[in-house]
Formats: sequence, C-alpha cells, structure tokens
Amino acid sequence: MALPVSLTRLTRRGLLVLGVLVGAGQVQAQTTDAPLRLIVPFTPGTGIDLIARTIGPKLSERLKRPVVVDNRAGASGNIGTEAVVRAAPDGNTLLVSVNTLVMNRSLYPTAPFDPLRDLTPVSLTSWGQLLLVTHPRSGFKTAADLVDAARKAPGKLNYASPGVGTPHHLSMELFKNTSKSFITHIPYRGTGPALTDLLGGQVDAMFLPIHVALPQIRSGRLVALAIGSDRRHALLPDLPTLTESRTADVNVDMWYGVFAPKGMAPAMVASLNREINDILSSDEVKKAFSSQGMDPSSGTPEAFGQLVQKDAERWATLIKAQNIKPE
Repeated sequence: MALPVSLTRLTRRGLLVLGVLVGAGQVQAQTTDAPLRLIVPFTPGTGIDLIARTIGPKLSERLKRPVVVDNRAGASGNIGTEAVVRAAPDGNTLLVSVNTLVMNRSLYPTAPFDPLRDLTPVSLTSWGQLLLVTHPRSGFKTAADLVDAARKAPGKLNYASPGVGTPHHLSMELFKNTSKSFITHIPYRGTGPALTDLLGGQVDAMFLPIHVALPQIRSGRLVALAIGSDRRHALLPDLPTLTESRTADVNVDMWYGVFAPKGMAPAMVASLNREINDILSSDEVKKAFSSQGMDPSSGTPEAFGQLVQKDAERWATLIKAQNIKPE
C-alpha cells in the first residue's frame, strides 16, 4: 500500500537528516580519531625531520589524536611534496618542508604540481643558518681568503653539496654570483658523502647547516669562514657574517614550515596555525631547536605565504642567471 504523500515527504526528510548526521559523525571521527600524517620529504635525521618529530607529539596532545611522521624521501623532496598535493584537504595530511620546496619549482618546471599554487601555507616554524666551511689544509681563515684565491685561479677551487638544487648548492651559487668568483661545483648524493670528502680534504669548501658543521669545527676538523646570515649566531658569536667579511652581501638562511593541501578550510588552517605557534613558543621546543642551530619562528599563514612567494622569486632569478639544471 502506498504511503500518504505527507508521510512520504516526512520519511524522505528524516532519511536526509539521518544521512547528514551520519556524515557529520564520520567527519568528526575522521578529524579526531584518524592519524594526522606529517609528511617529511627527506630522510630521517635531517633538520626537517627534527622539526616534525619535535612538534608532532605536542600537536597530538593538543588535537587529542595520533600524529605520525611519514618520511617520503626522493627526487629532491618532490615525492613527499606530491603526496601532500594529492591528499584531501581534510586536516589529515600536512607537509613539513624547507625552502628547497621553492627552489625545486624553478629547477623542475615540468613537475606535475606547483607548490605556490597547489599547497596552502599553514605556519612558519623556524629558521636555520648555513656556515661556509673549509678544510684546515686549505689555509683559508676567512671568506675573503676563499674569494681571493677563487678570483686568482677561476675554477681551480671546488665545493661540495648534497646534490643539485639543495640549499647548500644554491647558496654557494648565490655567493659566487654576488662575490664575482668562480668555484667548481662537485655534487654528491647526500650530505654524508659530501662531508666525508670535505673532511678528507678532497674538496675545498662547502655550506653546511650549523648542527652538522659545529661538532667538526669544535674538533678542529673544519674551519668556519663565515655564516650565511644577516646576523651572527649565539653558538658561534665570533664568526662574522658574509657581509661583515666584505665578500658578498647575501643572506642564505633557510626557512622551515608546515603546508596543507590546497583547499583546506580557512578556519582549519587558522586553528592549526594557532596550535603550532603555541607549541613553538614553549621553552622545551626552543631548547630542542636551538641545540640544532635552528631558531623557532612563527606568524600568520598569510605572512608565511608572502615569505614563500618572495623566496621563490629570488631563487628563480638565481637559477636562471646561473643556468642551473637538475641532475
């Protein structure tokens, strides 16, 4: 027997309401119970990995949900980045990255994504500094010594990097471009092999993160020539900046930050930004970061987005000027 029209409408309305409630329950469960993945596009032990593993547990406590660090290394960070680009903007997947992200944009113009277009900036987390270092046998005591030698014999000196397109590589290219000197690039597959040859004296110089270089400097196995920042660092207060060395007025500080897939709701972005900023302000996190030569830093998603855009333009200009190609 057919139901009365009014009852049929009521039944349909009830089913619709029930469906909405069930859907809301599923979204709530997904938001609170599903693990939040912090994808790190590089191997464990890197500065980015340290950031993710420092903020991850605290983010878990605040959000009352599991937070898992997922290392997706490969293709200069493009593999892990693309995984986030392809993920749903539901708050279950975030990217923890470094300024390599925008360097890759110009090095790999045919990549299937654009980090400026396909990612949503959530929060700046910190800054890291790079030191210009050399082997003791080189005889160089300052950055000016290195530049003078390079100008007298263009191409004779060489420098190492963990690979084409890394901050270590592009920072040296910016230094060369600005100081009007030529030093031959020797790319390696990772920081480990590059550092090994630098310690052995097979290469003359390199830019290294503070946390990697500092133990070798303190042991006398490497000599620090300058810091690639606009100010000196508390861990090495006597080490001048490149500008103070009168070799190149450049700042090659590396920014680190968190991104979400494109399309995340602004309210969710703002909420994550607040939580991460609060975490970064804790003494425990400040201590963990500073011990690795990183300085916690925070701000709004909008300010972080502007920083990323500006940095992308800077490195694009350098890559074009130096005609840098990926391996």
